[in-house]
Amino acid sequence: MQEDLIARARAWLAEDPDADTRAELAALLDAATGTPTSPEATAELAARFSGTLQFGTAGLRGELGAGPMRMNRSVVIRAAAGLAAYLKKNGTPHGDDNAGLVVIGYDARHKSADFARDTAAVMTGAGLRAAVLPRPLPTPVLAFAIRHLGAVAGVEVTASHNPPRDNGYKVYLGDGSQIVPPADADIAAEIDAITTLTAVPRPESGWEILGEDVLDAYLARTDAVLAPGSPRTARTVYTAMHGVGKDTLLAAFARAGFPAPALVAEQADPDPDFPTVAFPNPEEPGAMDLAFAKARETDPDLVIANDPDADRCAVAVKDGADWRMLRGDEVGALLAAHLVNREVHGTFAESIVSSSLLARIAEKAKLPYAETLTGFKWIARVEGLRYGYEEALGYCVDPDGVRDKDGITAALLVTELASRLKEEGRTLRDLLDDLAVEHGLHATDQLSVRVQDLSLIADAMRRLREQPPTALAGLPVTRAEDLTRGTDTLPPTDGLRYTLDGARVIVRPSGTEPKLKCYLEVVIPVADHAGLPAARAKAADLLAALKRDLSTAAGI
Repeated sequence: MQEDLIARARAWLAEDPDADTRAELAALLDAATGTPTSPEATAELAARFSGTLQFGTAGLRGELGAGPMRMNRSVVIRAAAGLAAYLKKNGTPHGDDNAGLVVIGYDARHKSADFARDTAAVMTGAGLRAAVLPRPLPTPVLAFAIRHLGAVAGVEVTASHNPPRDNGYKVYLGDGSQIVPPADADIAAEIDAITTLTAVPRPESGWEILGEDVLDAYLARTDAVLAPGSPRTARTVYTAMHGVGKDTLLAAFARAGFPAPALVAEQADPDPDFPTVAFPNPEEPGAMDLAFAKARETDPDLVIANDPDADRCAVAVKDGADWRMLRGDEVGALLAAHLVNREVHGTFAESIVSSSLLARIAEKAKLPYAETLTGFKWIARVEGLRYGYEEALGYCVDPDGVRDKDGITAALLVTELASRLKEEGRTLRDLLDDLAVEHGLHATDQLSVRVQDLSLIADAMRRLREQPPTALAGLPVTRAEDLTRGTDTLPPTDGLRYTLDGARVIVRPSGTEPKLKCYLEVVIPVADHAGLPAARAKAADLLAALKRDLSTAAGI
């Protein structure tokens, strides 16, 4: 076993095109085979060569480092070669000028530019056309560029809001939305068929570096999300969370005529080490502290944050003397109400883990409504989509332009809403109160458990399947669904859904992080605005009890 491990590591080392990961792997091999041998180095090698990073509907995502279980140039070249082979078998040319065009974008993380260049080289070597965005740009610019340029596919090199040590590889097909089954399995099979990097042609040139015109076209499209002549007076504080959103968002706000956002200077420019946050995700505790400090200085109407690749948008509002983050479900409902007020037409859609409030808003407005599996790869495919959102701060407000979540256009739309309310002497919180009285208070929360050992997640899911709870928070479970079997409207997925009297719980493993995620919602009827404080107190108690009881039931 030891000899086989060392042989596989040496074979990988011989092909590794990256000096950094070659040096890292060589040092591990020296320590594992030296005198005395290092058990720690041997264990690390075993972990890195225990399999391969699995390509799925989230593409690839993992920790940077040498070996097939890490993100590195060797893994990316294999992934690009597999994608190229899939496209040559299945890709549909969009006309002679753009036959086989693959657009490639990337963020500012460690190795992102290298991974983008390798992808362009592999596509070119496979006889496809490759075009790379001019510099690190938001993921929605890549999603836009695929449709704008008539490409057969797109690749975005990003790990979104994962920790600094991670990177990832997200794949879109020619409709501009992320891959779904069976394309993911078909691409994975092509990747598995790549036995050696020496068989993958990688020329030194031949691909196109796109100009600023593709970004200009995206920015011109952002204007379409706003109503002509709408108020543009709301003042904002903005943080890019050390990511790539700042320049694009500032340009979009300037075009729209909003006041220039006050920037959180410490987080304004790209930095792959994300030095001011434990995790570069606006939802994580402490991540918004600097933005709130800036808001206390400048007293804006709202605070806006993007995650590092700017496909998500977080919003915070003044709450008493201080600031608080709105939940994704709250922003989702606010944007829906704003679009209803603007008398838009089309389907409103959300994933199963998002608040049921959207369904009530759509029903009252007599608009079509759809519920999908988790992820914008599903939301974006809803027929006739006009607006889609997911509780994890993702909003699709211009599906004809970007068939994915877009933190730039979502920021524009919520700032337009805040401006309209400001003209009326009201705030986003006032509108949330109105929605609670109109439709019932829909309060959501999440129990999220990050693990080192993925078997703990599998154990929790098995425990819940074998011994499903009959009651949570004192509420009887009226329906328990194992979503691996699918439903009348949803394909199978690894998840559990419990319907209770006045509440709902969904449990699922995260698709992008080592987390078990439990999504909680309670609905409290409210007669009038005077009843809101009591309803919120009752909802908070119920959500706390749901967390406690669910944690016990899952053994986490």
